[in-house]
Formats: sequence, C-alpha cells, structure tokens
Amino acid sequence: MNKKFVIKTLGCKTNAIEGQIIANQLVEIGFQEVDKYKDADVFILNSCSVTSHTDSQCAYLLHRAKRENPLIKCLLTGCVAQTIDLHKNFDTKDIDFILGNNEKLEIEKYINEICCNKQTKKIANIFDVKEFNYKLIKNPYQTRPAVKIQEGCNNRCSYCIIPYARGNSRSNSVENIVSQIEFLACNGTKEVVLTGTHIGQWGAEWGLNLMNLLQEIEKTNIFRYRLGSLYINELNNDMIEFLKKSTKFCPHFHLSLQSLCDKTLKNMNRHYSAKEAIQLVKTLYKTFDEPFLGCDIIAGFPDEQDKDFQISYANLKSLPLSYIHAFPYSSRENTAASKMKNQVQDSIKTRRTQMLNKLCEIKHKEFLNRNKNKNHEILFERKSLKTGIYSAISRNYIKVFVKSEKDDLRNTIKIVNMMEFDRLY
Repeated sequence: MNKKFVIKTLGCKTNAIEGQIIANQLVEIGFQEVDKYKDADVFILNSCSVTSHTDSQCAYLLHRAKRENPLIKCLLTGCVAQTIDLHKNFDTKDIDFILGNNEKLEIEKYINEICCNKQTKKIANIFDVKEFNYKLIKNPYQTRPAVKIQEGCNNRCSYCIIPYARGNSRSNSVENIVSQIEFLACNGTKEVVLTGTHIGQWGAEWGLNLMNLLQEIEKTNIFRYRLGSLYINELNNDMIEFLKKSTKFCPHFHLSLQSLCDKTLKNMNRHYSAKEAIQLVKTLYKTFDEPFLGCDIIAGFPDEQDKDFQISYANLKSLPLSYIHAFPYSSRENTAASKMKNQVQDSIKTRRTQMLNKLCEIKHKEFLNRNKNKNHEILFERKSLKTGIYSAISRNYIKVFVKSEKDDLRNTIKIVNMMEFDRLY
C-alpha cells in the first residue's frame, strides 16, 4: 500500500505491548513505520486515561500532528478512545477515526477504511468482551519484553475509570503464555515481565490463581521473570514461599497500596487494611535478600484530611520500601470518587505529593546503600550510540551503567559486585 504511519503509545506496559501489536500488524500488510508526523499518512495515538494529565497529553499530541501535517489522518485508540463518551470535555476536533481497546488489536480489518477517508468509529461495549484477545509478539522492541497475561479488572475502586476502558478480567491461557515465553526464550530473550491490567486476577474465571500460572512458567526455558503490579491480598504465604524457592523469579515487587490510612482505603473501596499492607511489606523484606519494594500512593484523595495523610505518611516512613510512586488524585468523570464531598485543593495535593517524593528519595537511597557491597546478577540492555554506555539491571531492579568499546554486552548476564559502579539507580 506504500502508506506510512506514526504510532505513539502512552501509559502502562499493557498499552506498550498493544502498541507493538498494532505496529507489527501494519508492517506485515505493507505499511512503513516512520518517526515524524510530516512523513506519515496516518497517526495512531494509543492513549491512556488514568489521569487528567494523560488526557491533556493526548489532546496535545493529536493537535500537534495536525499542525505539523494537515493531511495526516489521526486515529485515536486506547483507553481514552474506549471511554470517549465519558470524556465530556475532551476536544475531538483533531480526531478522524476511533477504535476501541479490543478493536485496535484487529487494526488490519479497519485500516483500509481509515486510508479511504471513511469515518470509522468502532467501539464495542467492553463488558461484552468475554475472551482474551491473544496475539503472539514476534519482534519485541525491548531486551526484557513484557508478556500480557490478562486484561481487565473485576475491582471497582472508587477513583478508577480503567474497568470502563478495559472491561472485566479476562485471562490469557497457560498454553498461550507459555508459547509466547518459549518463543522469546528460543530467540535469545533472558527475562520477561508478566503484565496486565490486574495480573493478580489471572485465572479467576477458571478457578485458578497466579501461582498456578507461575508453576508452569517455571518449567519454561526463560532465565528469569518478574511480576507487574500486585494487590495486597494476592500475595499470600503460599505464594511468597513459592517465589522464595524460585531460581527464575526476580525479587521485585510493585504493590498497589494507594494509601496506608484505613479511612482513605475504605473511601477508595480497597479491600484490605493498612495493618495488612504493612505486615506484607515487612514479610517480603524479611523473606527475600534486599528485594525491591515499590508502591503506588495517591495524594489528596477526597476527604483525606491532614491527619489522614500524616497516618499514611508515617506508616510509609516506617517501612523498608525501595521506591514510592506518588501522584496527586485526579478526578475521573463518572467515578464514585468524583462525586464525593470534601474534594482536596490542588495546592494541598501538590504539597503532599512533594512530601512523598522527598520520602521516596530517602527510601531509594537507603535501598541502594544497602546493596553497595553485594554481588548481583545483572542483565545488560541497550547501548547508547552517543556515549557507548550500556544500561543494565539487577534482579532486584537496580540500574547500573557500563561503558564498553569492545564487547557486545547487550542481552548478556554477569555476576558483579555493586562496588564496581560509581552510582546506582
């Protein structure tokens, strides 16, 4: 077809995988991927809608594409597209076509309509989608590719619009997941990252759980794997003991905490207590050798008073966390939280986020200092063409940088002492 496209993907690892699927499908049917809007016939924005900031970013990118190339066709897909009817204030003037989250994985079915200037808006009711839409990734961009194991979420946290964008939880089959991992391993991949909207809900529709899947992944030829974000009550003692014994698992936990104040957790419709979360973090730290313990925290949730924030902050400060991903509460239309009383002022959200970010700096520095004289297995990733410096990552998610003029280190594994490096990240 001799058509050219630009694709930009925002948001999570799941969206990144789907962006690769879109690009691979278009290349397979004769399209050419380019970097600049002025060189493209079609711009595909694979959007994220987790916060109002990402909404604004989407609108900006669409407008920029039209400004730089008035003839370009703009296709909006992803979570903003799926929930477009809920985004009353989203400016659609720069959008030519819209595909929902399930439809984008079949983009080859719609691309001719798009190129022929037919107004295309294909968005299925995401809650009517019952099966996982599996696509094999043949040419991953990353050294450590993500493997999508499930889609959607059965929780209804009061602040979250994602179930309306992704639907209810749907699991990829064991056979598909193992096939994808073996394909990657046979082609030289050393590590995979298991990802999804809510991976802890994998297998629920079949009466299975995540550990059932991990038991099968342990039998594959992949050298190591790590997990995406997990909910507090999805890491029970059996799972922890299983992971402790694994030689493939990377001790890197990212926990979806959101708060460590019981009142706020209840308002968020999170089904665990601060005490349970605190105990889990302490158990993980004691069980593994300097695991990476990261978490998400929302600052300024509706009706989060200063005393509530201080409770959460003090609990976070007391824990051996490695990283805190803090962000201000962002109201999403049609969610329960958007209708709650006592919405917190933006200035207070900003101040609390800044406090959490400073705490994060302290926690992360402490984590790195505890690892300075330890031996770690690191996987070398990409090399900077400008500097000749490789980035590499340990099992417990410490990043290091190595300059090498002679050796091709990409995708190789070495045991090193962290004292070899001037700085750890």
